[in-house]
Amino acid sequence: MEFSGAQPTVDLTYSDVFLVPRRSAVTSRLQVDLAPHDGTPATLPLVAANMNSVTGPRIAAVLARRGALGVLPQDLPLQELDAAIRDVKGQPVLWDTPLVLPPEATVADALRLLPAAPGHGIVVASGAAPIPVDRIVGVLPATRLATALPDAQLGDLVHRGTPSIDADDIGSERHAFDVITEADVEVVTVVHHGHLVGTLSARSALRATLYRPAVDADGRLAVAAAVGINGDVGAKAKALAAAGVDVLVVDTAHGHQEGMLRALQEVASLGLGLPIVAGNIVTADGVRDLVDAGASILKVGVGPGAMCTTRMMTAVGRPQFSAVLETAQAAAEAGAHVWADGGVRYPRDVALALAAGAASVMVGSWFAGTIEAPGELQRDADGRLFKESWGMASTKAVQARFGRLDAYERARKELFAEGISSSKIYLDPLRPGIEDLLDMITSGVRSSFTYAGAATVPEFHDRALVGLQSAAGYEEGKALPVSW
Repeated sequence: MEFSGAQPTVDLTYSDVFLVPRRSAVTSRLQVDLAPHDGTPATLPLVAANMNSVTGPRIAAVLARRGALGVLPQDLPLQELDAAIRDVKGQPVLWDTPLVLPPEATVADALRLLPAAPGHGIVVASGAAPIPVDRIVGVLPATRLATALPDAQLGDLVHRGTPSIDADDIGSERHAFDVITEADVEVVTVVHHGHLVGTLSARSALRATLYRPAVDADGRLAVAAAVGINGDVGAKAKALAAAGVDVLVVDTAHGHQEGMLRALQEVASLGLGLPIVAGNIVTADGVRDLVDAGASILKVGVGPGAMCTTRMMTAVGRPQFSAVLETAQAAAEAGAHVWADGGVRYPRDVALALAAGAASVMVGSWFAGTIEAPGELQRDADGRLFKESWGMASTKAVQARFGRLDAYERARKELFAEGISSSKIYLDPLRPGIEDLLDMITSGVRSSFTYAGAATVPEFHDRALVGLQSAAGYEEGKALPVSW
């Protein structure tokens, strides 16, 4: 990356900069390969943050199916983390994971899990998995939920005789797309050896032609998980590796500290053969120390997250673009990589993080407002759908993290909590699912690459030309939603 014109004399955030177009031989977004090349199985440079309101097994599986990674949070008890990893590993790679509800479930039950959005559906079936074909009542398109009474039972609404596809008969994604569109249905079931194995929509079949899944050596969906720096870090890391985790994230708010270095050395000494991510940091010195201790990827960002109040509470942090730029340069010299953690609100911010040298970009609140994020869908007084989100240093997170302590010790820790304990993250009606956001983000980023004349992430690191802009320049770039 290089700057166009004047060199900055202050630290910069994403809104302070823009990309300058260059002569390009990349004529199509489809020529661009977004693989991060950071030693992880990811084929997209996007990572869902290890926050309780952002990443669970449901969203992690969908992200991996499209090439991104989800990081399961460290606050989960070890048994739950183990179960979540195995859950992701057991989900299908080639089809969507079916959302299954029994015939006696109501529309209100379904709407807590799925909005009335096109392209989604519920398999209505009795009994527990594995589900044989004769127990499948049918598929209920999610759009039907918009017109049904809340207490109506799904079994009374379902379309019987919905087409299904045998997994062995799907010759290609295009073939699956044609079958679904010719049947004029939103969702079909996928069966194999007489049992339900997944679902497909026309859009998910189409996406399978554009994305490459992130998978492990055995062809299972990839997933990351976080550990803290306290307690028996080595034992927890070994347990997560045994469960099948693909990337370990050693995580604490202030990553450039002795406790982190000790934890990293302990995990690295185990020789687990996994990429080790560590953070958070914002300086080149932090990069060098953490790499020396065993990290191969550095998590960069202090204070840019939407749920974070660190900068206002402590004055500690750094504008994110400059933090990524400095740390990425130091990481490259050390043979390591950077994940830019936080501060992205538009696809342009993701492109700028990559331009600054990041291999991948971590996303928190943006992903929290999706169908697949943890938690049930809720409605505000105006009927708008949202999910609850909170910061990982907030009172709510502290209560969850230290719930097993006695009341006195827990109260002491709550005194020093910071961050937002509850926030409504509204679903975008046009992009309610995580895949909808992936489509939007990757479309914008791929176009950024074509403007820079780069076909890969490493080429983008080299060719990105960045200029400085005023606040008015940033505002000029926003679309005008109404006529002037």
